[in-house]
Amino acid sequence: MQATFADFSATPAGVSNAGIRYRHCHKASSHLVMGADASTELEFEIDDEERIAEATLKVTALVSKLGGSPGYAPVDVLVNGKALVQGFTVPGGGDLPQDNVLAVPGDLLRQGTNTLEIRTGADARSMFWLYRVTLDSVYERGRSERAMAAEAARDTVFTYTTERRLPFTSTWRPGPRLLFHVDRGEQSLPAQLGWRGQDGAESAISFQSNMSDFHGHHRAADGTLAEFRGRVTARGTFPEGTEGLRVHRFLTEEGWGGAWHSSGELRLLVEDGSGPVERVTWRDQRGNSGTAALCVADGLPGAAQDVTGQATVVEVSDEFEEAGEVAVNLLRDSREKWLAGECEATVEFAFDRPTTLTGYTLVSANDFPDRDPRDWTLSGSRDGAHWTELDSRTGQGFGRRFESRSFGIGATPAPFSRYRLDITGNGGAHETQLSGVRFAGFAADHFSGYYQRHDEGPIGYRGTAVAARGDVAAGERTARLAVELERAARSLAEAARSIGKLAEQVRER
Repeated sequence: MQATFADFSATPAGVSNAGIRYRHCHKASSHLVMGADASTELEFEIDDEERIAEATLKVTALVSKLGGSPGYAPVDVLVNGKALVQGFTVPGGGDLPQDNVLAVPGDLLRQGTNTLEIRTGADARSMFWLYRVTLDSVYERGRSERAMAAEAARDTVFTYTTERRLPFTSTWRPGPRLLFHVDRGEQSLPAQLGWRGQDGAESAISFQSNMSDFHGHHRAADGTLAEFRGRVTARGTFPEGTEGLRVHRFLTEEGWGGAWHSSGELRLLVEDGSGPVERVTWRDQRGNSGTAALCVADGLPGAAQDVTGQATVVEVSDEFEEAGEVAVNLLRDSREKWLAGECEATVEFAFDRPTTLTGYTLVSANDFPDRDPRDWTLSGSRDGAHWTELDSRTGQGFGRRFESRSFGIGATPAPFSRYRLDITGNGGAHETQLSGVRFAGFAADHFSGYYQRHDEGPIGYRGTAVAARGDVAAGERTARLAVELERAARSLAEAARSIGKLAEQVRER
């Protein structure tokens, strides 16, 4: 049986495999209001080849109060014109809708078009508030609820009008628009949300289950405390509504079992009119919760610059300490060099925050060209244990002393906190040397926090910014251009050598 539901908590009502007709009903923000002698009728389909032995009908509803007394609004439920229940009463006087589960015998259902009618009694003295209706084969119980939740969770960009009220006062004053998007890809809407701005202002709010309203508090940067509430004005599917705004997109990892494990993408955006945020916390409607403390890079995201100053040398295979020819010289703006007493050598660099490299430069040292690197690989790592190859070169050379040669990163740009240069061959000497290494790239946004699944303990949670598609494309174009320039340079060098040999032959003759 197809997923069949009508979700009246959404505006407009969300439906699947259902057409709806109303009589004496009107829509409220989070439910359908049915007075006395009202009806709501759903038409749904059962495939011609399908026979349903029994179905499960769930009606989520609430009866409004009568002053200080419980309300009274009995209903009849009919399937294809035959009564399933008559005079059924949902408990009144509460504040939360009730789930009422009924069994629908298979002989009331038929292949093709079916009709489900919910009808209030003419003697109803208060309102019957209808929130949701789902219908499933008894062997697929819960299927429609899951489909309904997934449908609702597609809209993850929310905009609210807001109001604030000082404590112990009665006047609500209009506040700035609130727009947010928090998505881990788990198809679950937020139940609570909190954030702190870089200016020190902070807010914490809780939502109605259908996201129509929220209530909470706001503390301004100057310490002023206010009650905080809002009503939804728009909701959309990402990236709808986020055009022109900076959405933080992170490739995340979860820490458990003594290691870090990939856990997909996290997208964060909170715009409340007071500037960028530095921390976001949330709990979703499944009971999962998390927090992310953001470290946002200065300047435009993806703007390449010299980032050598953010690097330090953390590991080196060998260096000539007695003469001061050590690896830290590579990062200094000087002509001092690094000398390793091997034809193969490795040096590892750490950045003070995750950094995306777009290119790098090697500078030859003062003497002995046969010590110059010829073959090498540059790799990146997030944890210092697992490495990703970013660029590999063979048969390279330097035409003069203290020559700078720049290379593009051939791989798709990605942020790493460590980079390793493995020199696997030189010009034939027993030692290897370089005078300098420079890095071009940009510091990546990143976050640190925790994540906690419902009924489980908290675990580590961290992430580094995902390069925007435009940045990736630009990086790929830069890499391709660098490769093409390198090939052209090799061709020119080979042509120059050939011309030199011919000239030498002419002189000999």
